[in-house]
Amino acid sequence: MNGAMVQEPTTVEKLHKLPWAIASNASLAVFVQLTFFGSVFVLFLNELGLSTSQIGFVLSLLPFAGLLALVVAPAVARFGYKRTYITFFTIRHFVTALLLLTPWVVTQYGSQAALIFVTAIVGIFAVLRAIGVTASFPWTQEYVPNSVRGKYTATNNLASTLSGFLAITLASAVLARTTGLLGYDVIIAVGVLFGMGAVAFAAFIPGGAPQKVAQQAGVAASPPKRDLRAGLRDPTLMRYLVGVGLMIVATVPLASFLPLFMQEQVGLSDSNVVGLQSAVLVGALVSSFLWGWAADRYGSKPVALSGVALRALLPVGWLLLPRHSPLSLPIATAIAFAQGIADVGWNVGSARMLYNSVVPPAKKNDYLALYFAWIGIFGGLSQLLGGRLVDATRTIRLGSSTPANPFLPLLLLGLILPIVAAVVLRRLQDDSTLRFSQFPGLFLRGNPFLAIEAVIRYSRAGDEESVVRSTHRLGSARSPLTTEELLAALEDPRFAVRFEAIVAMSHASSDARLVDALAGVMEGPEPALSTLAAWALGRIGDPAGGAALEKGLDSRYRSVQAHSSRSLGVLNDRAVIPEILRRLQGETDPGLQLAYASTLGQMQVEEATAPVLALLDEASNPSSRAELALAVARIVGDEAHFIQLLRQARREPGEPGTALAQAMLALHKRLRQEWAVEDDFLAGFDDCAMTLARHQLKEGIVCLAQTTEALAPHVSGENRRLILCTCAERMAQHGADRIEFAVLALHTLAAG
Repeated sequence: MNGAMVQEPTTVEKLHKLPWAIASNASLAVFVQLTFFGSVFVLFLNELGLSTSQIGFVLSLLPFAGLLALVVAPAVARFGYKRTYITFFTIRHFVTALLLLTPWVVTQYGSQAALIFVTAIVGIFAVLRAIGVTASFPWTQEYVPNSVRGKYTATNNLASTLSGFLAITLASAVLARTTGLLGYDVIIAVGVLFGMGAVAFAAFIPGGAPQKVAQQAGVAASPPKRDLRAGLRDPTLMRYLVGVGLMIVATVPLASFLPLFMQEQVGLSDSNVVGLQSAVLVGALVSSFLWGWAADRYGSKPVALSGVALRALLPVGWLLLPRHSPLSLPIATAIAFAQGIADVGWNVGSARMLYNSVVPPAKKNDYLALYFAWIGIFGGLSQLLGGRLVDATRTIRLGSSTPANPFLPLLLLGLILPIVAAVVLRRLQDDSTLRFSQFPGLFLRGNPFLAIEAVIRYSRAGDEESVVRSTHRLGSARSPLTTEELLAALEDPRFAVRFEAIVAMSHASSDARLVDALAGVMEGPEPALSTLAAWALGRIGDPAGGAALEKGLDSRYRSVQAHSSRSLGVLNDRAVIPEILRRLQGETDPGLQLAYASTLGQMQVEEATAPVLALLDEASNPSSRAELALAVARIVGDEAHFIQLLRQARREPGEPGTALAQAMLALHKRLRQEWAVEDDFLAGFDDCAMTLARHQLKEGIVCLAQTTEALAPHVSGENRRLILCTCAERMAQHGADRIEFAVLALHTLAAG
């Protein structure tokens, strides 16, 4: 349309074309690992005879060229991000192919000429790369939707890491079977081919159209003015740039010269050094999905800072690495694996933070140009000074002859600067839903491995049965990592899934959002789910659910009232005791009476003893009588003893005499030593126990009733005496038909 900017692709189109971006980056990862940015290139320069200072200078050209972004960004926007990227990346790959002539230059003109030749190629490549990358940053922000940026970054890292791993494996095999520069020529040639493939894939990515000058009434309007100073005055951008700069100084020179450290100090061969890069890639491979998933779910900052924290620990491992030992390689491989995990955490978190929180889309051209120039300055200086620092440290001697570790300064920078960067980035405002200090706890509660596996299963489940099973596993993990999926399951249109979601939530760790969700279900129109939600709130045990349960006492559904009361008892919400007592004394519904009695027993409310005993006498259902007896036993205390005695009495239906006799004999010693009961009474007490042991239940219960009545005055506490007197009266009245009174009496005597 005349006078309008080219319309940005729709989100649907972006999502549909993202696989092309992932394929392009995966192919580009092979180029990166096999040419200028992997350990292969450092070893290649070392093979040419360059010193660490010279290597640092050559490598510094790549980031220093990023300063061009400040100059070329407007032209790039007008020419088009996509067109610029494809054009300049294509040319740079042809320039890279000139490295294949290096052996010929060495043969014809010597190593010094080869140094100049390689430096010139790197310089030209750096300029072309800088222009292409200047276009790639705003283009990437455009074609990746914010809602899936973490997932995209993780998937992209996964594909790039896998292809990079295969590239490094190839490079290691080639170097192990060749000598001199021949192997490097083969590796670089493969890298160039994959680089051209990356450009071909990028052609299918949408967006990146030229920014055209708007037309108003047939007259060209002025294009938007650049304002780089606005970015420099933006505290969010500057804080982010400072943190990124510190991380570059901490990691870039160390990563560049780590292959030489492994060669010289640790004693690894060239192929083993290159092989360590494979371990880095494996670490990245196995952690990419988790980091991306966590970034989209919990925000950029906790993920980025976790990567920074892990990165700070790596230099300690390298310093303690055994030298010239059979253990050197396996330990170095383990540290490299951890490095891959740390790097992906930092890359995913920081990239998402940059695009989602730091750079406003309307100012992406200027802000991202500043960002690229900034990392170019820090990257270049760190490479340049890192090489000189290593060379300078080589001249230092400890004592008379022992040389200092020339890589020690870089290792110390790698330890200290990430800590400083974490302090700087920690105060950055972004979309994070939890603090960094809370993030590690997500993986320490419950079973994180089962949680991640359950999350994956849930995301893939389709039919109702599969979703129900996967929802059950979400709860079984007892991990906060499954909270989002549980909340999603609670909104599923299928009743069985919602039902299972509530059950699963009852097993999950306490979370404010789960409590709020269950409170919402309690107010819903489905009594089955509302009742289950009330039960689940008690099972979770979070006091925050008390308010919803108190409202549940007034629900129009009796089942919700009952379970709300029971759950309040589990939470020990003592503020509701007067209300529950009032309801117990005025309620006529047996189910609610039972629930209120159980609640008061759970909270050991002595004032409830008399009304609960009265209900126990009136109850006709065996399970109701058992629960009412338990409520009284809980008021007395030592619930486990009562349950054990009741189980033993019920183990042989019709013959509970053995369990009752054993309980009486267990009391014999206490009666003699603590209560100072007379011998004649003890003899009668033992005769009563033996009567029960001989299964003369009717006579034994009568005898036990008399014994209980005689012992009641000796028990401390009016409440316990009330229980014993009531039990004695009811045993005399009901005999062996109401065995719960005998069990309750013996339990009270044991507790008293």
